[in-house]
Amino acid sequence: MMPLLERTSRELLFLLEPEQAHALSLAALKSGIPVCAAPRKSSRLAQTIAGLHFPNPVGMAAGYDKNAEVPDALLRLGFGFTECGTLTPRPQEGNPKPRIFRLARDCAVINRLGFNNEGHAAALARLSVRRSRTGIVGVNIGANRDSEDRIADYEEGVRAFAGLASYLTINISSPNTSGLRALQERESLSELLRRVVAARDGTQGEVGRKVPVFLKIAPDLSEEGLSDIAAEVAEKGIDGVIVSNTTLSRSGLSNATAAEEAGGLSGKPLFERATIVLAKLRRLTGSSLPIIGVGGVHSVETALEKMRAGADLVQLYTGMIFEGPGLASRIVRGLDAYAERNGLRSIAEIRDSNMQAWADRPLD
Repeated sequence: MMPLLERTSRELLFLLEPEQAHALSLAALKSGIPVCAAPRKSSRLAQTIAGLHFPNPVGMAAGYDKNAEVPDALLRLGFGFTECGTLTPRPQEGNPKPRIFRLARDCAVINRLGFNNEGHAAALARLSVRRSRTGIVGVNIGANRDSEDRIADYEEGVRAFAGLASYLTINISSPNTSGLRALQERESLSELLRRVVAARDGTQGEVGRKVPVFLKIAPDLSEEGLSDIAAEVAEKGIDGVIVSNTTLSRSGLSNATAAEEAGGLSGKPLFERATIVLAKLRRLTGSSLPIIGVGGVHSVETALEKMRAGADLVQLYTGMIFEGPGLASRIVRGLDAYAERNGLRSIAEIRDSNMQAWADRPLD
C-alpha cells in the first residue's frame, strides 16, 4: 500500500500537466530530499548478468531520466540499476505538445514525446562527473529524427558513452519517431547490429572492457519478427534484450477518448502483451541470453510474473507515476520476503517457471 505522504504527493502532482509534474519530480530528486527509505541489500536478490553485478533485479526504465540528471538519486530510491536516455547525438525538441496523457482509471500513459533530449554532450558532461561512483547506470541511445544515416547515430552513441555506461541499450522500438521501428526488420537489423557491435568492439582498447550491448524491442512484433530478432541477436552476439517498449495497441482501455491519442501506451494494460512477447523470445533464444522485462510492472506480483515468464531483471517507469517513488523499494522488499518465505537461495530460481504457459498464448 502506498504511504500517505506518497499518496498526497501524487495527488498534488496530478494537478499539474504531466511534463510539469515530471520536471518537478526531477527537481525533488536533485534537491536530495529523502523521498523514501531504500531497502536493505539481500544476497537472495543479487545476480551477475552480462558481467554486471546487480544488487537487486528492479531497474528504472529509460524515459524518466532522459538527460542523465538524477541516476544516483534513483539508485538511492532502491533501484538496483537505472537507465538514462533515450539520447540522440544532437539535442532535439521532440514532438509538439501536449504529448503525454495520463489514463488514471487504467493506470496507463500514452506518450508521443519523440526522443526529446539535450543530446550527447550534456549527458556526457553529467555522467563524467559521476565516473568514480558505484551503481549500475545504463545509457539508452537513439537516432535524431532528421538523421541522414540513423545507424551512424547509434555508432556515435556507442563510441560516446562506452567509457561511462555500465551497459548500452540500442532503442529501435519507440513508435514516436517515424520509421524507427523499421530497423527491427531483419535486413536493417542485421546491418544495425553488425555496425553497433563493431563500434563497441572498437572502444574496447580505450575503455578496458567490452561494454554490454542490449537491444530494446517493441511489443507489437509478429511471431516471424520475433524469430528474426532472436536469430540476429544470437548471430551478432548481442548481450541481452529489453522487452519491451510502449505499444500502439489500445486493447483494454476504458477511456475511449484518450485511446484516440497517437503515441505509445505504457502501464498496466501493456503487461499481458509485453509478457507474452518476453516469454516467446525466451523460448526462441534459450536459457543463456539475458532478458530484461518491462511493461506493466507495478507490484511485487507483476515483477515476479515477469521473472516466471523468463526475465532475469525487470524495469518500471509508469508504475511509479501511479504508485509513488517508493514503489521500487516496496517491490524489492517484497521480492526478498517471497524468496525467504519459499526457501530460495536466489530469486533467479523462479525464472522460466511459467514461461511455457506465457509463450503459448497468442499475440493477437
